[in-house]
Amino acid sequence: MVYIRKIAENEVHQVELSRLGTSQCGSRINRVAETGQAVQMSVHRCSQFIAQNLERVFPDWVLPVTTCRVVVVLQQSRYPLTDTALHIEREKDRLRERFINFGSDVVRNLRDRGFLTDMIDPRTGYPQLSRPGEIAHDDTAVVKALLGFPIVHNSCSILEHPSWGSAVYPGILMSSASEQVIKNVLKKVAVQHSWK
Repeated sequence: MVYIRKIAENEVHQVELSRLGTSQCGSRINRVAETGQAVQMSVHRCSQFIAQNLERVFPDWVLPVTTCRVVVVLQQSRYPLTDTALHIEREKDRLRERFINFGSDVVRNLRDRGFLTDMIDPRTGYPQLSRPGEIAHDDTAVVKALLGFPIVHNSCSILEHPSWGSAVYPGILMSSASEQVIKNVLKKVAVQHSWK
């Protein structure tokens, strides 16, 4: 059995990983952005990687691994992202900016309610607002672990979505909020961003 330990202020949180259930999540939230591309969001318990490396990704976070939630935001791209071309790089920049704008509002809303929350910059793999840890987060690997999507290895790792193929751009948020609270905020912020 594998255990995670987080020691802070004389408190030890110990969790048996086999009880975490890496792919457990409720239903997906499906939306369509103003440009017509689909957006899928889902809330999960921590992947095994996050459970084992939480303090290495978020060194200032002190919370039991069982209360950590991972939010996966998948945006449909206009083009397959397996090739390298100027229009594809612009599309990645556009999708990153849209995720950062959306994620910032989600993070602000959950932080205002007192929850530890941050998003991972898809370009760097480091948290946007928290102090960066010693290792970067791998969004693609976490989506594979949580949703089971295969990965295409090119100049970078690209997800293979069951419906969209390689035309998918992942984004990750993390929070100590409950699944229901996160889902309510995701739905509210999605409406504010014209994701219908």
